[in-house]
Amino acid sequence: MADVTIASGAAGIDAPVRVRPRLSQDEALQRGLLGWVILYLVCALLIPLGMVGMKAFQTFSFRLDQVEVEFQRDGRWGERATLADWAARSNYIVNGGLRASERTRELPSKIISRGDRRGVSAMRLRDLSASSNLLMVDSAAVRSGDWWEVPASAFGQVQIRPAMAYGIDNFRHYFGTPSLRQSILNSVGIALLVSAIVTPIAFIFAYGLTRTNMRGKGTFRLIASVPVLIPSLLPAIGLIYLFGKQGVLTPLLFGASIYGPLGIVLASIFFTLPHALVIMIVALGAADQRLYEAAEVLRASPWRIFRTVTLPGARYGLISATFVVFTLVVTDFGVPKVVGGDFQMLALDIYKQVIGQQNFQMGAVVSMILLVPAVFAFALDRVVSRKQVALLTARAVPYEPKLDPARDRAFFAACAMISVFILAVLATCQIAAIAKFWPYDLTPSLRHFDFNRMDGGGWKSYWNSLQLAVLVATIGAVLIFLGAYLMEKTRGFEVGRLITHLLAMVPMAVPGMVLGLAYIFFFNNPSNPLHVIYGTMAILVVCTVSHLYTVPHLTASTALKQMDGEFESVSMSLKQPFWRTLGRVSAPVCFPSIAEIWIYLFVNAMTTVSAVVFLYSPSTTLASIAVLNMDDAGDIAPAAAMGMMIFYTNVAVRVAHTWLVGMMVERGQKWRKR
Repeated sequence: MADVTIASGAAGIDAPVRVRPRLSQDEALQRGLLGWVILYLVCALLIPLGMVGMKAFQTFSFRLDQVEVEFQRDGRWGERATLADWAARSNYIVNGGLRASERTRELPSKIISRGDRRGVSAMRLRDLSASSNLLMVDSAAVRSGDWWEVPASAFGQVQIRPAMAYGIDNFRHYFGTPSLRQSILNSVGIALLVSAIVTPIAFIFAYGLTRTNMRGKGTFRLIASVPVLIPSLLPAIGLIYLFGKQGVLTPLLFGASIYGPLGIVLASIFFTLPHALVIMIVALGAADQRLYEAAEVLRASPWRIFRTVTLPGARYGLISATFVVFTLVVTDFGVPKVVGGDFQMLALDIYKQVIGQQNFQMGAVVSMILLVPAVFAFALDRVVSRKQVALLTARAVPYEPKLDPARDRAFFAACAMISVFILAVLATCQIAAIAKFWPYDLTPSLRHFDFNRMDGGGWKSYWNSLQLAVLVATIGAVLIFLGAYLMEKTRGFEVGRLITHLLAMVPMAVPGMVLGLAYIFFFNNPSNPLHVIYGTMAILVVCTVSHLYTVPHLTASTALKQMDGEFESVSMSLKQPFWRTLGRVSAPVCFPSIAEIWIYLFVNAMTTVSAVVFLYSPSTTLASIAVLNMDDAGDIAPAAAMGMMIFYTNVAVRVAHTWLVGMMVERGQKWRKR
């Protein structure tokens, strides 16, 4: 509650008296719960990512001038010299001219040649550095300042490790490397192009589902959700089967290659479409019929109604969907890994730096660069959200589309074209999974589903994925909707609400691989009280919920923004606690959105790879990880089969979910219909 300043009114007393009203029990409880949500986001996101930020500024270099060497010949110790002096004499290039990392080691026996060591019976070394132990003898660090004597025969066992410092050298190296700089331009260009394509497609598709009377809405909605039901690697494999060197549709490319920007754009359109569609359906799903009736009474043309009523109402969803698609494309590594060819992308750089070169510092640098889109998304989102008005008030009348056969046929055709593209890729993946040997022997066979005989994972991985998906969907839906509700409906506490929204936007720009590495740095530390969850299913749940937080948060926030604040005002005037309003009004009204959040979390938990690839243990292997491992091992067909198993499961759950939610909405929200 805001402070109130009043004049004292007493003669001779001019200073105003600031009155700070006491918080009501409801307000204190709301702020306390919002504080717990913030604490969760801080522990699950901010601190681990902060450790990644520290890694980005860590630099390592060999301080040869800090190591002194002395040789013994004929029982007498000779001249002292540093390793830097020896390296200068022999023109030795430290670490072959490559950048050192924390795992890099250098051998003094390589710096001082055998010829210079001829006749030496013993040698001793001393670390002159004040704060770091540079010398390692028999893989153990030695204390600085003391001489360590080793026999000549054991000199090869002495190692030097690099000294750590903090600075911006990693960023200088990144921006000083043309190939790495080009990755930024490539990623931004591809992301902008995909966003410009996917957002209108998602709008058209969602408009057809929510604002027309076209046939087959349920079928189209189910088809549009297909891309999110399968791992992101699978559509890329399907595109290769379609347009690759032996693809059945390769002539349609007229000589162009699917490996590169074309393949990345097509595959990115495929897998980002359902993410944008979820937001657009929520944005277009709620509208006040009275606005359209008033516009028609004023004889406004359909185009003018669309431009002045429909678009402003969906503006928040359009912008949110655009940034969701943009950041998904920028942070995805699966698609460019499979069909990118030599085309460099930022997320692929992280994969190469971390997985290929074990260079965590450079991976952290790229992840810091990837946070930039989240900052822009957050700033623009705040500007737009201030101008957003409630569309569903207490007196609103739900929108019901009128009969318009021409319009319905046009949207049916558009939705059918999009659906054909999706089904073509899916059918190709299915054929690849059951064919004996693509493309030479297409005889159906189930031998690729015998996962226990394949490297990379078995049926146990599949059951672990089911367990993870249920836990993530249930716990995540409650946590995320509660956080969005408290952020939107809590009175005052602007700082807490701002922090919540900022933290909720962060995961969208953070590649799952970076988040997984951050969890290693944070949770693998034995001094951390949360270390007990490391290596268990719990850390997979926490990591997956955190990684998927942004889209459900935007979905819940969009739904809650469309509810008039009068509901809370009336509740307060009746002296009803906020949790009763939440349970009896807000949650039932937003039930369709909550249900969308649940299924979104479930299917993404089934398909997630990057966020958990470093965190699973032998007892918690996942089906999506098995797909990646089998693909890396060259077992493409079994990988496709496991991917299709994930798809079958998600389809079954999606069908059951649609039926159950439809029945509950029909029974519980009859008030929406006149």
